[in-house]
Amino acid sequence: MGFRCIECGFQVGNSKNLFVQYSPGNIRLMRCENCKAVADEYIECEIMILLIDLILHKPKAYRHLLYNSLNRQAVNHQGLFWKTAFAFLLLDAYRVLLLNQSEEGWGLSVGFSTLVSRYGKVLMDLLFGNFVFLSFLLLVTRYFLEASFGALRYIDVLLAIFISSYFKIFLIVMMVWEFPSSVLFIIDIFVLSSNTVALKVITESSIEKCIGACFSAHAVKLFFRGLLDIAYRDH
Repeated sequence: MGFRCIECGFQVGNSKNLFVQYSPGNIRLMRCENCKAVADEYIECEIMILLIDLILHKPKAYRHLLYNSLNRQAVNHQGLFWKTAFAFLLLDAYRVLLLNQSEEGWGLSVGFSTLVSRYGKVLMDLLFGNFVFLSFLLLVTRYFLEASFGALRYIDVLLAIFISSYFKIFLIVMMVWEFPSSVLFIIDIFVLSSNTVALKVITESSIEKCIGACFSAHAVKLFFRGLLDIAYRDH
C-alpha cells in the first residue's frame, strides 16, 4: 500500500515520505495533489489525539493508521499480520469464555467431562466461528463491494479488521472489575462499527455497503454460534 492523503484518500505520489525534514524538529508536511490539503496532519500530532479520533471513528485517522503508519515500506507487514491475528484470537477467546461463563455458570462442582466439553465448545466457537466470519467477510468484500484485488490486498483487508477490533482490549478491564454481560454486547457494537469504518477506508466503498458487509459477517458468526449452542445442548 502506498501513502495516502488522509482527507480524500488520494495516493500521494511516489515519494518515500510524507514530509521533508530540513533539520531536527524542522519539517514541512507534504500537500495532496488532489485536494491541496496537508496529506497527513497526524505526523505532527500526539498519539493520544490519534487514539481519540480512532475511537470517534474518523476515517482520516484510519487512513493514517492503515496506509501511512503501517505502510509496507516502513514495517514488517507479514510479521505485523500474524501478531495482530494472534492478539485478535486471544482477545476473542477471552470474550467467548466470558460469554459461556455468564450463560452456563461454570463452577467448581462441574465434572471433568463437562469441563472438557465446554472448553471444546469454546475452541470450536473461537476457531471455526472466526473462520466463518472472516471467510464470509472476504467473500462479501469480493462480490458485494466489487473490490477486485489479489492476495496481498486480501491480507490488507484482514489486517484492517484485526486492527479495527481493538475495542476488544476493553475486555481486559473485566478481569479487574465485574461488569454485567450486557457490556459484551456494547463492545461488540463498537467492534462492528469500527470494522465498518476500516473496511470503508481499505476498500473505498460506500458506507452503506460496508455496514451491510460487516453486519452480515457478524450475523453469520452469531448464527454459527447459535448452531453450536444447539449441538452441544443436545449432547
